[in-house]
Amino acid sequence: MAIVPFADEHLDAAAELLAARHEAHRAVFPQLPADADYRAEIQALLEQGATGAFTDGAYVLGRSDPATNRWGPNVWVEAAGHAATDPELLRSVWAEAAAGWFEQGIRAHYALVPATDQSLLDAWFHLGFGAQQGHGIIDVPERQWPPGVREATEDDIEPLVRIGPLLSRHQVASPVFSSVPEQTADEVRADVLDDFTMEGVANLVYEAGGRIVGDFFVCPLELADSHSGLARPPNAAFIGFAVTDPEVRGTGAGLALTDASFAWARDHGYDVMVADWRATNLLASRFWPRRGFRTTFLRLHRWIG
Repeated sequence: MAIVPFADEHLDAAAELLAARHEAHRAVFPQLPADADYRAEIQALLEQGATGAFTDGAYVLGRSDPATNRWGPNVWVEAAGHAATDPELLRSVWAEAAAGWFEQGIRAHYALVPATDQSLLDAWFHLGFGAQQGHGIIDVPERQWPPGVREATEDDIEPLVRIGPLLSRHQVASPVFSSVPEQTADEVRADVLDDFTMEGVANLVYEAGGRIVGDFFVCPLELADSHSGLARPPNAAFIGFAVTDPEVRGTGAGLALTDASFAWARDHGYDVMVADWRATNLLASRFWPRRGFRTTFLRLHRWIG
């Protein structure tokens, strides 16, 4: 096969490949964007500096994300950054593209792949990628506001600062081994203060024994950079942060906060709720699917040593 660097002349053929992949994905998840301009989605990646490879029947495009460069050079294959009629073709075009990225010193590679396409996932897995993060979606169910949960106020800033680092503390431990360090109190305080400046968002807190022991942050999905383009359902809310004190796990605090999140989303007119979680976070990767979230995408990762 002839594999060449991706160029503007390949946009139409790539758009046809992407349309076929996304429509098959929407057959399982009709909440995903409909009537997308697939050519424009790919063109946007090129305008953001994406590079890649093309052959008849497959393409791969990846771009560097400056926001995550603090962990070193990286390349991200977004939802619109790949499609193939045959997964083996996908492996071949990625190999060609990755050779160029490797020559540039890029070791951290990421790809967002529909979780419904097992043959496509297998192709990425057989390129040495592993599942790093899941994206989940649920039609917002009817829920009553549960007892023990309320929206935080500015009087709750210090309790939120106390509970905030518990998530990053959990994620740096086994088996996640996240490279993101535990947040300092000042970093958490800055995030909390920023939350109170925004309209249409809320920290939902659960109280027990006279103190805040759980916090879920809910907001419009548009605030989540990692859910964009074909991975962004319209009219969706997002659970952007979720933590409970280890001392209250198993007591129903997380369930109450989840129900409150659904009630908040419905009260604000959202049709869909989105959450994401580290695949290696044993608590989260079990909790969210049990609440009814279905995995739409898997974010895959490979480190080339």
